[in-house]
Amino acid sequence: MLLPGAGNVRLVPLEEPARIARELASHGYTADREAITLLARAEDTAGALALAVEATPDGALKLTAEDVRDALDGIPQGRRDPISEEDSGSADRKPTDNDVDDASATNDGTVRPGDAGAKDPSVSTGDGDGISNDGAGSSPVETKGSSGGETGVSGGSEPATGVLEEQPATPDAEATRTADPSLRSLDIGNDMTGHSTGTGEYEDFVATFRDRYERLAGTLRGRVNHRNATAIDASPGGGDAGMIGMISDIRSTASGHWLIELEDTTGVFPCLVMKDKDIAGLVDELLYDEVIGVEGTLSDDGGILFVDDLYFPDVPRTYEPSTADRHVQAALISDVHVGSQEFVADAWSEFASWLHTPEAARIEYLLIAGDMVEGVGVYPDQDEELDIVDIFDQYRAFSEYLKEVPGDIEIVMIPGNHDAVRLAEPQPGFDEELREIMTAHDARIVSNPALVTVEGVSVLMYHGVSLDEVIAELPEGKANYDEPHRAMYQLLKKRHVAPQFGGHTRLAPESKDYLVMDEVPDVFHTGHVHKLGWGKYRNVLAVNSGCWQAQTAFQESVNIDPDVGYAPVLDLDTLDMTVRKFT
Repeated sequence: MLLPGAGNVRLVPLEEPARIARELASHGYTADREAITLLARAEDTAGALALAVEATPDGALKLTAEDVRDALDGIPQGRRDPISEEDSGSADRKPTDNDVDDASATNDGTVRPGDAGAKDPSVSTGDGDGISNDGAGSSPVETKGSSGGETGVSGGSEPATGVLEEQPATPDAEATRTADPSLRSLDIGNDMTGHSTGTGEYEDFVATFRDRYERLAGTLRGRVNHRNATAIDASPGGGDAGMIGMISDIRSTASGHWLIELEDTTGVFPCLVMKDKDIAGLVDELLYDEVIGVEGTLSDDGGILFVDDLYFPDVPRTYEPSTADRHVQAALISDVHVGSQEFVADAWSEFASWLHTPEAARIEYLLIAGDMVEGVGVYPDQDEELDIVDIFDQYRAFSEYLKEVPGDIEIVMIPGNHDAVRLAEPQPGFDEELREIMTAHDARIVSNPALVTVEGVSVLMYHGVSLDEVIAELPEGKANYDEPHRAMYQLLKKRHVAPQFGGHTRLAPESKDYLVMDEVPDVFHTGHVHKLGWGKYRNVLAVNSGCWQAQTAFQESVNIDPDVGYAPVLDLDTLDMTVRKFT
């Protein structure tokens, strides 16, 4: 079947703001972004930090930029910070995963992607031998935890990120929101709601896979000197050849080599990856039904292609994301699961209350990546864990919770596998009966996936069921639940949100494959796995936003430890991100 001043000022190392925030937090202080920037740029950072702490008024928990400026006016050169010496050497090392976990326990939550020195997965392009790495520190580890202060400054192309713990807002804070709707820009692309054409016939599946092949092959044709399967089969042996095809089979030979059968619109041709080739490691990343390109040499009899280079559709290495023309923010959440006994209503209410505060005044968009409700009959014995047993009552309750969000915030939501739509992807947006239930906020309800362009920033919203497939099929180092963004990197590389057919992910046949990433998104937002993780892959920000449901008995049985009550907040003008915790 084919089928992302003046004075004593110095350049700031990437880890410096994070180190400053950690040291402040260890002594019970937080700081706003400008304060951390001033401390990081001081000629004697340690001395500036000590004086700023000493100058902070009694009882204050947060250092302001004014506090720091007052302290810097009298700072002596060469002074050592006594609190820094307790943690000697901390400035000379990158934080580890243990540091991040410790941050969660100590309210130290300022962590910058790249601090842990994680690397991108191996990727291939059309240059050189087809294999390259983006370099150390170009993609972060998962960061999570809580703190009470704002994150550090951004530097270069990496997003400033951190995790904050917030308290409920004051009742009169809503008056501070002064958003001007006329400045907003919100466009929806790739929404298949109301455009489904599939009937489940064989011809529908053929059309879907042909469309997938043609569109993804188009991204590879400039890099691969290819011929179709029929032409290669008719060629004399011994010469060079290239092919773009969909993977119909992968198997190992008795000698430990890898035989990959590639299919295009004309036929199937076998390709052999030798185990001693540098590209052999890429075979571990391959999934059935994804489209790749290969180049190599034909055997003497012309019956097999010995692969020298392997190419993915991938994100261009030179990709530069778009940004908004003004300072405006979007909150990215998923997996609310209203109706579950484990829905954390208090955390949701704290989040919604915080959205009314001056600190959240720049948040004008809320993007929800599926599973608004718990659903009914989604997994065995689910009824024993339901607080609301009727699916329509679940949506009515969700609508009531949505009313807590400021009315001037634009909301976009897509369905997930717990929602009352078909399970097969792409999933259309909710039907009219459900839309009428959720009219309180006039949310945009679109399909899963959908490409949402917010103030010029394209956000690919996908619930994320295929992440289960990717994590199950690929080695742990390239895809795992603790770092869900790494599995997302693989989908970006393949330029398809759910490449493998017939596994965990149900795929619906349509005349168009709505799961193909024709356009490289600036931000890739998923949910589903109930884990918090984010990072950059070739300048595309990948975010999995956690959940609002505590661990269920079913999740415990399958060893899922959810990250609950987190709200990633994205600066659309810089693509810096801050994660706020509300549990």
